[in-house]
Amino acid sequence: MIRVQQEDFDTGAELERLRGKLRGNTGAMVSFIGLVRDLNEGDVITGMTLEHYPGMTEKTLAAIAAEATDRWKLNDAVIIHRVGPLAPNDRIVLVIAASAHRKEAFRACEFMIDTLKTKAPFWKNEATPRGARWVPTTG
Repeated sequence: MIRVQQEDFDTGAELERLRGKLRGNTGAMVSFIGLVRDLNEGDVITGMTLEHYPGMTEKTLAAIAAEATDRWKLNDAVIIHRVGPLAPNDRIVLVIAASAHRKEAFRACEFMIDTLKTKAPFWKNEATPRGARWVPTTG
């Protein structure tokens, strides 16, 4: 499942939703939650706005999840990414990998978050006391 949305997500509910639809051979679900930091490159961050390229973003995230599913034989994968204005400590992204074994789930989860940080068309604009600035999309 891939979603790009402005509203927050409930991590527990998303894990339970996935668990409820998995096959019996699933032995592991690994998740990653990304949060807005309040400090970056030595500056206080008072907020952040995430922009994206609608349509292309979802296709890119789906391709990342499909590649992870193929490489690590996942039973399912979830990527939920927020856009719009965010505050420090807000959830930005949720990635879940479900597989028969934990090693594959951990590797796939790490691959998905690392790849979306560099490949998905998202742009971050951080608000600092010295003004707004765009953040390079290198992770």
